[in-house]
Amino acid sequence: MPHLSEKPAMAAMTSIETNEDRPRPHDTNEHSSENISKHDLEHDPIQYQGGVRRVRAITSVWSKQTMVLMFVLLYLVSFIDQLLTSVDGALNPYVTSTFNRHGLSPSVSVIATILGGSSKLPLAKVIDIWGRVEGFMVMLVVLVVGVIMKATCQNIETYFAAYTLYWVGHLGILYVIDVMLADMTSLRNRMIMFGINGTPTIASTFAGPRIADLFYNQVSWRWGYGAFAIMMVGSCIPVIVVMIWQQRNAFKSGAVEKKVSHRTWWQSIGHYFIELDVVGIILITAAFSMILLPFSIASYAPKGWASGYIIAMEVLGVLCIPAFYVWERYFSPVQFLNWHYLTERTIIGSCLLYGVMFISIFAWNAYFSSYLQVVHRLSITTSGYVLNSFSLTSAIFTPFIGLLIRYTGNFKWVAYSGVPIILLGTALLIPFRQPNTHVGILVMTQILNGLGSGIFATCGNLAVMAPVSHQEIAAVTAIWGMFGSIGASVGNAIAGALWNNILPAQLYERLPEESKAQSATIFASLITQLSYADGTPERDAIVGAYGYVQRRMVIAGAAFIPLCLASIYLWKNINVKKLERERGTQTKGNIF
Repeated sequence: MPHLSEKPAMAAMTSIETNEDRPRPHDTNEHSSENISKHDLEHDPIQYQGGVRRVRAITSVWSKQTMVLMFVLLYLVSFIDQLLTSVDGALNPYVTSTFNRHGLSPSVSVIATILGGSSKLPLAKVIDIWGRVEGFMVMLVVLVVGVIMKATCQNIETYFAAYTLYWVGHLGILYVIDVMLADMTSLRNRMIMFGINGTPTIASTFAGPRIADLFYNQVSWRWGYGAFAIMMVGSCIPVIVVMIWQQRNAFKSGAVEKKVSHRTWWQSIGHYFIELDVVGIILITAAFSMILLPFSIASYAPKGWASGYIIAMEVLGVLCIPAFYVWERYFSPVQFLNWHYLTERTIIGSCLLYGVMFISIFAWNAYFSSYLQVVHRLSITTSGYVLNSFSLTSAIFTPFIGLLIRYTGNFKWVAYSGVPIILLGTALLIPFRQPNTHVGILVMTQILNGLGSGIFATCGNLAVMAPVSHQEIAAVTAIWGMFGSIGASVGNAIAGALWNNILPAQLYERLPEESKAQSATIFASLITQLSYADGTPERDAIVGAYGYVQRRMVIAGAAFIPLCLASIYLWKNINVKKLERERGTQTKGNIF
């Protein structure tokens, strides 16, 4: 789903804790100490993998000042990344319109969000086996390559590929940042720092659309992407330097040892092929990609849904799901996550909540920017403000939700409080997503939905991490994020199917006879839709068609909201304050 300054970050850390892990049910003989020693790491009953051992060693040797610096540097990366996301969201309809493929905007998002979510699964293995900073660098390279390709693309196919690479890198960087923040925090304080790290959205809400407007009208959208490629690299380098330096200090102190592998290159390839569960990743990615993508591209196929490759994609996609289950359950040498955790109802309920929430949101939000600009005549900047008021509200309230969890220790009942809020916000979309509705009312519905989804996301993120140990944090967070990506893909697929199958017919039906031949051209380009003056028959036809299809999109999204309540009901009523008093913290060293 779909992401402050230095002073607040420091103010939040009024009490820095040096924690020790107390025995868990499966950790009965763990040694207690203020910092991690070499003896602790070698004799810990939990078999931590190399990347987890390294980060536990790093947090044992760094100072409180270094930890605060790391929080600030990660915040800076999140700030630049969220700003880029906001700019990209505003420019995307114009880029696809440049190639006369405005209707394919969500189709790009479908495959990108599926691959972005699925890529977290092997990425979780990478950062657990090799280290957090290694995964961070890989995702930075992927993101920068994608952004550079966007800046230089000359056709829609290249843009599709560029967007996919960019989105995989974007989600990957945010995922690694979340795991690193989890490494640096206790359960009861974790959502405070997650919330603070999400507050760059407050600035990007206002700055992103304006920056996009300036680049589009005064420079070019290509230079917009080029500038952010440079800024992303510049903001990420300090994080990489600090983590490598602290890892070096951990090796010097003896907190963790370097292990030399005696495998050959071919043996290493085979080893990591198994460790990363490549077959399982390919199966699950192929399943959801081939099932969802036809909903957005069927209208462009020669025979629509009767086209051979559309049918083949659906059949193969469905067959990949049982194939994935059989592989993981019976044949995979290394399971991604222990089956005990895969059957834990709190984890299952949290993943379902995140997925269902994004299905609902993306079903009615996919073309909202185009709707605001075409129907309400808002500029790129103003439509971005309205659109981003959703994430703005979530960003403002999320740190306070984290504080509430810190002092109560309870996240299940806090999550329940979001149900009536998001139910009201989504229900109001049905009567108010009409051309004659005042823009202020549209902002109100965005605020309600942003608050409700912020509560869900914060509590759900903690719910998926509470039942596991430090070793499983990356894995369960990856699965949780994958469900969000799948939900976003399903929502985009629903929106794309409604848009591409209903809007062209509505335009043709409503346009005057002399303009019916231009219906395909009008549908394909946002720029053409904006070119008609108020009061013309073509303008009235476009507005009427937009209103007709948008109403059906919000009804589809609202239908999923009751499932959110059922998902929360599955959770165990875990109190994280009580849990940490009895079992100790998940992470060790100088943490918040």
